[in-house]
Amino acid sequence: MCFIGQMKRLSRMNMSKFSQLSEFEKELKRFSKKYPTLTHDIDDIKPVLESNPTGIGKNFTIISTSQEVKIVKVRIHCESLRARTIRLIYAYHNDTAIFTYIELYFKGDKKNEDRKRIKDYLKLGTLG
Repeated sequence: MCFIGQMKRLSRMNMSKFSQLSEFEKELKRFSKKYPTLTHDIDDIKPVLESNPTGIGKNFTIISTSQEVKIVKVRIHCESLRARTIRLIYAYHNDTAIFTYIELYFKGDKKNEDRKRIKDYLKLGTLG
């Protein structure tokens, strides 16, 4: 029985997809000009998310949770900054194993995530 559960988890991990909101794309483009390693730094976190969708450790915070979707904030280590001052907000859809990047921000410029954007995303029920 335990083996079947592991197989479901493994198949879910292999099927996960990543998408992003248009606002996120703009933020990534803008920040990538300032911090050239950022795109690579975000790609580095994908395997972590696939194995632990809501994260592990102190760098992950669940902002919102429901049966269908969890909104998570993660501190990303940016090589260009040599610090964990970049924040990534993403949605993880439990049933479909889809990750949607919602927001990217620099902690020095902005204190907290855009709650309105998160609420709008949840209202629309969009997958990205």
